[in-house]
Amino acid sequence: MALLAPIILDNGTGYSKIGFAGNSDPSFVFPTAIATREQGATNTRGPAVPAKPGNLASKRGIEDLDFFIGDEAVANSKTYGLHYPIRHGLIDNWDHMERYWEQCIFKYLRAEPEDHYFLLTEPPLNPPENREMTAEIFFETFNIQGLYIAVQAVLALAASWTSKSAQARPGERTLTGTVIDSGDGVTHVIPVAEGYVIGSAIKHIPIAGRDISQFVLNLMRERGETTTIPPEDQLRVAGKVKEDYSYVCQDIVKEFRKYDEEPYKYFVRYDGEHSVTKRKYSVDVGYERFLAPEIFFNPEIYSSDFLTPLPEVVDGVIQQSPIDVRRGLYKNIVLSGGSTMFDHFGQRLKRDLKKLVDQRIEASEVSSKSAMRSTGVEVNVISHKRQRYAVWYGGALLASLPDFYSYCHTKAQYEEVGPSICRRYQIFGSATS
Repeated sequence: MALLAPIILDNGTGYSKIGFAGNSDPSFVFPTAIATREQGATNTRGPAVPAKPGNLASKRGIEDLDFFIGDEAVANSKTYGLHYPIRHGLIDNWDHMERYWEQCIFKYLRAEPEDHYFLLTEPPLNPPENREMTAEIFFETFNIQGLYIAVQAVLALAASWTSKSAQARPGERTLTGTVIDSGDGVTHVIPVAEGYVIGSAIKHIPIAGRDISQFVLNLMRERGETTTIPPEDQLRVAGKVKEDYSYVCQDIVKEFRKYDEEPYKYFVRYDGEHSVTKRKYSVDVGYERFLAPEIFFNPEIYSSDFLTPLPEVVDGVIQQSPIDVRRGLYKNIVLSGGSTMFDHFGQRLKRDLKKLVDQRIEASEVSSKSAMRSTGVEVNVISHKRQRYAVWYGGALLASLPDFYSYCHTKAQYEEVGPSICRRYQIFGSATS
């Protein structure tokens, strides 16, 4: 039997991207949310709901069929309990996640899982127990042909091969680099050397898309702009303002001056309508345009808990990595995820990071008093057109390679060894755990 195209499932905290290998874009992108009739559900991202025992294969109750996922789940949140099964990148409720996967495969992709190999993504430092649980669900509940679980950072590096600089130098395709992966719920800075994640140097930043939306909403409230927006629409409007109008400025003081001198030139109007009554409203969008993504570079304007700017975090991550790969990590800094899509984000990061690196080199030359002069360190931040869905696209790219199947764990191997087989994976011909 001819194998059908592998299925790529990239489940993030905020959104899931699903589709088939070889495609340039995911077939579906929708919230990682599930709406059920269960008691005790919460329609906020509050305390986790305890999972019920058992899995789909052993349950036959009607309530297991009465649920929605994605946009339908959000739309039905008034009559159903809304759950978010992934928190901070890790699966928090396996029962809900299993049902979520079920509808992804059968309802949206309209695929028979027995006919496909699957590539799933995992966050850095995902516990091996999570991998085992995932393998158990996919092999035993869905009876799939084969499974590969890839680290998101490695897939983002593969996706960056589509960037102009990589295409100009096809011989320099590399799986060494620093990945800044910022989605809806979490931002990670991950150093990767030859396809291996340097786990000891990974840093987690508690600022991501949802925080930026909340910050935009706070700024609009302070200016009294939210009085015309219905309360239930306010966060959604803030998210739209962030996505449609925000950009990274190079100098925050100059930017404030520009807006104050010519407000009619830089302030814009956002027009919306109430999701239920369809009543129209509009709000002014001003300083939020450049202040929203500024929290990556000056986090103190948003929170007193986390104060380290993103360029300093990236520099620290590379300095904690082995000395022989540092040049490669500076040379190939790859952006991934929707929260890195702001205009001029890469330029600002490169400028601030280069300044830090040059200051360190200068200080070391002064202290050593040597006649030798450093040739400098190349700092390069890579943006590309696949950036928003970089992890999914990297998976689709790798799963379309002919030797992808040889890297997967098959159903037969799983039945012979058991779930523990998924504690080890091969990265392009080398074994890693």
